[in-house]
This record gives sequence, structure tokens and C-alpha cells, in this order.
Amino acid sequence: MNAHDLSSDRAAALKITPVSRETAERLDRFVELFLRWQRAVQLVAESTLPKLWTRHIADSLQLLDLAKGAKVWADLGAGGGFPGAVLAIALKEKQGARVHLIESDQRKAAFLREAVRLLELPAEIHATRIESVDAGALPGLAIVTARALAPMPELLEIAHPLLQTGAKGLFMKGANVENELTEATKSWKILSTVVPSKTDAAGRIVVVEQALRKN
Repeated sequence: MNAHDLSSDRAAALKITPVSRETAERLDRFVELFLRWQRAVQLVAESTLPKLWTRHIADSLQLLDLAKGAKVWADLGAGGGFPGAVLAIALKEKQGARVHLIESDQRKAAFLREAVRLLELPAEIHATRIESVDAGALPGLAIVTARALAPMPELLEIAHPLLQTGAKGLFMKGANVENELTEATKSWKILSTVVPSKTDAAGRIVVVEQALRKN
């Protein structure tokens, strides 16, 4: 598969989440790099490649509408760059923007490092476990993202040190999200809303304003 094969999916994605010409060009370069690395390192499931733009890129870009004005982001388990690297591409022209890409898999971290270098993105790679990241090392953190990383109870446990700084969580989930939230409320007091995904009829985005551990 090459970038040309994805032209119709690209058009569909950019209709869902329009971006500037400059951002679209950077996304094209990212996709080319991504497809080269995908042959050696499985960054996403092969079955999703025909819908790379809609399923992964537009899916990532939709978070921007839920955090207008946010400059500093942290993406937990950044993997193949969704949503974190895509967000960094979209935020490149925004003064003061910074996206922290946290990924413990060293091969995926190497891909992210290459993407950041080639595209000169306002991003920093943390090639370590999420639990090892010091919230104090992420000044101005406004948004914490995670995409299909873990069930909500576990995800809140992982993200809590970063959310405690006052950051908001944007957690991309599937159809089982209500059950996950119900389970999470056994241990957490959560102030949140659930937003439908623009790219997946079954997808949901949990917007966490606050999460407090119950005694």
C-alpha cells in the first residue's frame, strides 16, 4: 500500500476534519513515513491501513475541537502517533504548543522520534513507561490523551498524576465505555461527559474534567 492508494480515504478524512493546506501537506509527509515504517514495525493493525486517514488521522484531529486553545498536551501510549503526533502536526504553527509523546516500546518511540525530526514538530518523546513520567516535567500541561490504552479504571490510575495538575483528559474509547465508566465509579469520583466520535459510529470520547480517588 502507498499514499496514492489512500487518496479517496484522505479526501473523506479531510472533509470530516478540515485542516490548512500546510497541515495537510505535513500529514501527507507523515503518512509516507508511517507507511515505510509500518513495513518493518507494526505501528497499527494491517487491517486498518485502507482507512488510515479516516480511522487514525481524522480520528486524532477531532480532539482539537474538544480542547480549543490548549497548547500543551501529553499522549499516553503514543504508539504509531495517534493521536499525539497528528496533533503535533496540526499545532505546529501555534505559538507555545508542545505535545509530549509517551511510549515505552522503543521501536515505536524511534518512529516517533524520526517523525518529529523530519517534520520539525513541537513534540518531545518520552521513551519510558507512563508511570515514570514526572508531571512536573510537563509545564503548562492542559490535555492528557489516550487512545484504546486501557479500561477506564486502569486508565484513570495511570493518568491520575497528570490529571492532578489540572489537566483535562480526552480518552478515546469504544462501545463498552458506559460499562467501563460504571466500573470506574467504584473507585473514582469522576466529573466527565461522553462525546460521540466523528469517525466511528461506536466510538466515544470521554472528556474527564476531574477524577478524584474515593477513600
